[in-house]
Amino acid sequence: CCDASILINSTPNNTAEKDAVPNLSLAGFDVIDEIKTQLENTCPGVVSCADIITLAARDSFNKSMWEVLTGRRDGNISRASEALANIPSPFSNFTTLTQAFANKTLNVHDLVVLSGAHTIGVGHCNFFSNRLYNFTGKGDADPSLNSTYAAFLRSKCRSLSDNTTAVAMNPRSALTFDNHYFSNLKIHQGLFQSDAALLTNKGARNVVDEMLRSGKFFTEFSQSIKRMGAIGVLTGTAGEIRKKCSVV
Repeated sequence: CCDASILINSTPNNTAEKDAVPNLSLAGFDVIDEIKTQLENTCPGVVSCADIITLAARDSFNKSMWEVLTGRRDGNISRASEALANIPSPFSNFTTLTQAFANKTLNVHDLVVLSGAHTIGVGHCNFFSNRLYNFTGKGDADPSLNSTYAAFLRSKCRSLSDNTTAVAMNPRSALTFDNHYFSNLKIHQGLFQSDAALLTNKGARNVVDEMLRSGKFFTEFSQSIKRMGAIGVLTGTAGEIRKKCSVV
């Protein structure tokens, strides 16, 4: 998670993480490069790309939401295959999701709380259109998806083959970090199968209900994302501090 391997460019001999299918919609690499350039001009070789990403992630939500511990170092390995193996799929069921999170020392509570980040950003049609057009292979829709919402999504994603259109993950407030994800989920308006999966387990449903209080969500999110920010951290003499974030 936290050694900035996502920033490394592919080479003729290696397809890097950023070119793995789940990462193709990522943007903002230019912003990280700009920050790095200014830092290198001011204090060369001190601040890692991994710390820059972690601080930028916090700042993109709210500068005062949680304290970021710094001191990470940058990894020098980036493989697309590892991204595919480690990023939970939007098609995942509850068992698969909990196992993926447990593998990273995160629990069901963390899974539900961190899923709340889907309150901002977009989802591409090809990651959920099977729920609209061919859920069980018989040209059917996912019965767990709100029918009004499904009709709205079909108006945006016209076919199973659409892999370019994107829709807001939270149509009510796509640019605002809030707890609307959970109220949407309660009325079966979770975009991905992995969102809907959170309602298939009693313990997870209880956490969803807790997160309907925005103050509670903000507190819990700050705790869970701090735990996520400590996964696979390199310190001491491990890794390096890259001079340019895209190149080892």
